[in-house]
Amino acid sequence: MSSTTTPQPRNAVSALPKYAAGKPPVTPPGVKSFKLSSNENPYPMEPEVAAAIAEASAINRYPDPQVLTLRTALAEDLGVPVEDIVTGGGSLGALQQILAAFAGDGEGESQDEVLYAWRSFEAYPILVGLAGAKSVQIPNRTDGAHDLDAMAAAITENTKVILLCTPNNPTGPTLHTGAVQDFLAKVPAKVVVVIDEAYVEFVRDPEAVKGLDFYREYPNVIVLRTFSKAYGLAGLRVGYSVSQAPVTQHLRAAATPFGVNMVAESAAVASLKVKDKILANVEQIVQERDRVKAALAEAGWAIPDPQGNFVWLETGTRTAEFRDQAEVRGISVRAFGDEGVRVSIGEPEANDVFLSVAREFKDSEK
Repeated sequence: MSSTTTPQPRNAVSALPKYAAGKPPVTPPGVKSFKLSSNENPYPMEPEVAAAIAEASAINRYPDPQVLTLRTALAEDLGVPVEDIVTGGGSLGALQQILAAFAGDGEGESQDEVLYAWRSFEAYPILVGLAGAKSVQIPNRTDGAHDLDAMAAAITENTKVILLCTPNNPTGPTLHTGAVQDFLAKVPAKVVVVIDEAYVEFVRDPEAVKGLDFYREYPNVIVLRTFSKAYGLAGLRVGYSVSQAPVTQHLRAAATPFGVNMVAESAAVASLKVKDKILANVEQIVQERDRVKAALAEAGWAIPDPQGNFVWLETGTRTAEFRDQAEVRGISVRAFGDEGVRVSIGEPEANDVFLSVAREFKDSEK
């Protein structure tokens, strides 16, 4: 018998990296604070969405396990069959279902592998580890984009799932259609390819990949999306995947029952009804992003092409210093070790404070 006196987790759980969510700044008294560390939509929800949340009733009853009302609305909005949509608790919940269905068998040299670029979304290694699979991380190119050639070369017999994050969080660039077409030609048909489009509404790159086009062409492609970013429902956790029937049948089997609650479903359906208003707010964020990008370039920063609602600054060993300087000014940013900081696009006032910090920091390097 083991001599331990407390329950011990699986080895995979003990080895998991810790997820560090963005936090509000701890600022000096009298300093106005802005949270730019979580890629949240800074605009309040539309009145119609707030009303749908307030009017949600029968909370004492379980929600529809099929989430049919939302899936029907999404099918009409996206132009896809309703059967091809599987919902989840945010895009993370939807991704967890994918990994649970397709990766996690074997051990040692025969352990299933999940391949993805790095640095990318920091929840990837956590979910892969929980699924019982092995993470295979391929470094990004110097421009912050995925190195698709290196990713293709890393595919083995153990590769079960490939994650493509576009735009890549936290660096910002999006994948291009031609490059993804060439990449998919090198991927065995038995390997699942997830095109994670959490920030798709913010993309303005004319060459950007359109995940839905590839899902229609490739039975092994799954498109992942969320209502957390552009739609501003991060606190309600609504996401979904789109894939063909040979894949969705397995995702439904792996889905958490009642994974989307009825309040969240009502809010998501109402959001789709006022999509034009929401996308108008998104356009304001995009314009602010472009303004911030131009100002950073003028200040001497070379940043990857931002196609999400955030920018990436390579601050290296001074990353903690930048984070601390921003916090003193009332701005929280997301720091990544000795690599860099990701800064969400917020209200113009918040962006102005961030730009002031960025200019002063760059001047201190001269």
